[in-house]
Amino acid sequence: MARILYDLCASDSLRLSPYCWRVKFSLAHKNLAFKTIPVGFTEKYKLKFSGQNLVPVLDDGGTVIHDSWEIVDYLEDTYPNAPKLFPGAEGRLLAKLTAEWINDKHKELLSFFVLDILNKLDLKDQKYFRKSREERYGIRLEDLQEGRENRIREFRKVKLAPLRAHLTDRQFISGREPAYGDFAIFGTFQWARLVSNFDLLEQGDPIHDWRERMINRLY
Repeated sequence: MARILYDLCASDSLRLSPYCWRVKFSLAHKNLAFKTIPVGFTEKYKLKFSGQNLVPVLDDGGTVIHDSWEIVDYLEDTYPNAPKLFPGAEGRLLAKLTAEWINDKHKELLSFFVLDILNKLDLKDQKYFRKSREERYGIRLEDLQEGRENRIREFRKVKLAPLRAHLTDRQFISGREPAYGDFAIFGTFQWARLVSNFDLLEQGDPIHDWRERMINRLY
C-alpha cells in the first residue's frame, strides 16, 4: 500500500503548510517514498478519516498519524535503520525544543506575508482564509501586514537572535549534517519564500547562509 501524505495547498503545485514541509523533508531524509494528496482550506472533508481536520496527515500503509511532531516521532521509531532524524543521545528532545521555538514565531511571521497567501488562493478559499485569520488576529489582513518593511528589522534582530547565535560556528542546526531540527525551521522559511517575494532574511546573515545551504542540499 502506498505511503500518502495529505498536504495543504493553494493549487496542486503550491504547498502552503510549514508543518507539511517538515514531514516531506523528513520522509525524504529517511529515503521513504510517498505521494501527496493536496488539501485546500475548504477541503477538510478529505481528512475525515483521520478523526480530525488538520494537516499534515500521513497514511503509512494503513497506519494513520496526524500532527507533524507525532508523524516524525513515528517515522524515527518505525524506521530505525534509515538515516536518523534525531541524532545523538538527546537528539529527540533538542529537535522538539527547536520545533517549538519556531512554532512560537509563526503568528508574527504570518503577518509579513498574509496578503501574499490570500492572493494565491481561489475565491472560496480566500473567503475562508480571510474570515478565519481576521478572527484569529482581531484586525483586517491589510492592517496586519501593514508596515512590514519596518517591522521585519526588529524581528530579524531580536526574534531570530538565538538561531543566529547557534549558527555562527556550525553548518547546520543539527551539527555537521542536517536533521529534523533543520527541517523544522527550514519548513517555516520554505513556506515563506514560496508564497511571497518579501524576504525574511538579509544576505550576510548566518541564517540566510544556512537557508541557502539547505536549499542546495534539498533541491
